[in-house]
Amino acid sequence: MSLDTLRAALPDYAKELRLNLGTVIGRSPLPGQQLWGTVLATAVASRSPRVLAELGPQAREHLSPAAWTAARAAAAEMAMTNVFHRTRDLLSDPGYGRLPAGLRTNVLGDPGVPRADFELWSFAVSAVNGCRECLDSHEAALRTSGMRPETVHEAVKIAAVVQAAGTTLDAEAVLDGL
Repeated sequence: MSLDTLRAALPDYAKELRLNLGTVIGRSPLPGQQLWGTVLATAVASRSPRVLAELGPQAREHLSPAAWTAARAAAAEMAMTNVFHRTRDLLSDPGYGRLPAGLRTNVLGDPGVPRADFELWSFAVSAVNGCRECLDSHEAALRTSGMRPETVHEAVKIAAVVQAAGTTLDAEAVLDGL
């Protein structure tokens, strides 16, 4: 199970996606932990069993046990907070934004990896989930930590290609059965 297997599974009509997966992940300038934590967190966020089955084992090979857990924690936390904050953002009544969230997010205080790595993974998952407020919050934290915009941009590209691979392969699995 690997990136190459995932790429090979993509249909011919998605050849640009196949190429982009190879470039964005296969030749990423990100350090290993940032790269594979982003891949794992966005694979979880993609909700695609095929993508997770292909990329998960490869991510595990490249991540320490603490980073493996933290990337999954970032995906779990963002699955909750992205829905919450995105909904408050979409509601016409601004009063909801003034109410306390009341949701536990203790992992954000001590994720077990460098804070900037966890913020990058949270940012990438927020891109998959489409939460403007969370994107802004995590991007600001990344800037404050000194992370360069080019690094943040790499995480967005990873999120985009992982999500697109999941969408394409999951659709093909259904369409092949028709």
